[in-house]
Amino acid sequence: MKTIYTKIWQQYRHAIPLILYGIIYMQWFAYLEKNVTSHFRLIHFRPDDLIPFCEVFIIPYFLWFAYVAAVVLYFFFKDKNDYFRACTFLFTGMTVFLIISTFWPNGHDLRPAVMPRDNIFTHLVAMLYRIDTPTNLWPSIHVYNSLGCHFAVMKSSRLEKKKGIRIGSLVLCSSIILSTMLIKQHSVFDVTTAFIMAAVMYGIVYRSDVLINLYHGMQRRRKRKPSTLV
Repeated sequence: MKTIYTKIWQQYRHAIPLILYGIIYMQWFAYLEKNVTSHFRLIHFRPDDLIPFCEVFIIPYFLWFAYVAAVVLYFFFKDKNDYFRACTFLFTGMTVFLIISTFWPNGHDLRPAVMPRDNIFTHLVAMLYRIDTPTNLWPSIHVYNSLGCHFAVMKSSRLEKKKGIRIGSLVLCSSIILSTMLIKQHSVFDVTTAFIMAAVMYGIVYRSDVLINLYHGMQRRRKRKPSTLV
């Protein structure tokens, strides 16, 4: 007879990859933020100089954290297939970002030396600047993960008829992407390359079910094994 712990494990064991990757990513990123602060390749495109600084966009920039968490957690509890697709999409791009930042350190000089205005939004931007160095920026994970979350919402059969959620996701995704440039946190180059990487991963994750078929194949093999539980 299965115990309550066995049932919980079987129901939520797909959290293990998320937890393990989260630990690896945070440790690796913290190392980069601490050690890659000089001797980096400067990223600067001419269009960067034409984009105005707009501090109010710090709001959608911060909402990115809630957006990504909400999408991942929703599919974690509601649909394992969409959960694995979303995690595969997000984790792959984040790993590429870490590898690039490790072997090709990069940064920019776009941040204003002095805030043009004094208000709550510029204070929030200044706080962000203090805790986040202008290095390790390419490609933009804010942009890439926002696209990944929106793709997950749009490709979900559970949300197919949830027009409000789909429109809200598009608006939030778009505002987050704009925010990365309007608060001078990312270059146009960072954003463009994030779009390219997202397009490639969309084809791999959502045009092919290789990973999902592999997962279900493993599940079927596990079920065929004789149980050793008492």
